[in-house]
Amino acid sequence: MRKILILAGGGGHTGYAQILAEGLKGRAELSFLAPDDEPISVKRLEGYGPVMTMTKPRHPTTPALSFAWRLIKAFYQALNRVPSGVDVVVSTGSNFCVPPAIVAWIRGIPVVNLESRVKFTKPSETASLLRRFSRLTALQWEEQRVFLEGRVFGPLLPRRLVEPRDGGYVLVSGGTYGYKELFDALDETDLENVVLQTGKIDGGSYAKAHPSWRVISYSDRFYELIAGARVVVSPPGGTPVEAVAYGKPVVVVEYPPWTRAADPEETRLFAERIGASLIIEVTADNLVSAIEESQRRPPRALEAGNEELVEAILSIAGHDHV
Repeated sequence: MRKILILAGGGGHTGYAQILAEGLKGRAELSFLAPDDEPISVKRLEGYGPVMTMTKPRHPTTPALSFAWRLIKAFYQALNRVPSGVDVVVSTGSNFCVPPAIVAWIRGIPVVNLESRVKFTKPSETASLLRRFSRLTALQWEEQRVFLEGRVFGPLLPRRLVEPRDGGYVLVSGGTYGYKELFDALDETDLENVVLQTGKIDGGSYAKAHPSWRVISYSDRFYELIAGARVVVSPPGGTPVEAVAYGKPVVVVEYPPWTRAADPEETRLFAERIGASLIIEVTADNLVSAIEESQRRPPRALEAGNEELVEAILSIAGHDHV
């Protein structure tokens, strides 16, 4: 059985890793690298194979000097965590993946790099760099052909683990790092049946002000909350796509202004592609209006690229490499 190392960059990138692991399970011997400060990533993947951890060079607010030191540390760690016996290394697209992917390339191990599902007008920094070292650049949308040479597979979609239901609540997700501007706008609404996922932001004040809300930091069974939601509200990334996979109305909110990914045009194109309502300016009124609008939109059917990409990875793993 071929050995495949999947680099899970945290957050939505770990979601990619989990989707691929589900397709590769039983067909290859899987192992993973994940950020050492994101235990939820480890928990999501440990059922598919052993998970090693290492430093993620840059988070959204990491200072430049700290980034340089963390990048050097990550390359050093990657030398000890990318074994020579691996048949292929799969990068899920975060800056976390750069050091181990380059180490794999130096050792003659083929690299497959996945471009982000939220890129429509220009490549991500990781894809732009790793295309030089990758045997295959996997694209998720036809639009990505314009700025990256690669093969289009279609979006990676999670399989349904539970049946969708209508629990009546609005699920608002801030992702790994949280989204205070979105939470503050939500705080000003009269919405009562809300599940709020706050990430690294302390949600205590929101829980205290709204006793009817359910406020959580993370959940390793987040799919159950998506499956039961009336509407899902989130910045671009894995959560909106997972909501579409469960047939849920979606509101896509522009990224927090402090993130490197913030780009209104990219966000607009992403929302259009998945059939979601859109908020660029985050206010309470815009939030309530978009939630109401989303429920009038028919769910968008997307054709998953999961199986075709899994077969391509296995094909590359099956060829001898130097």
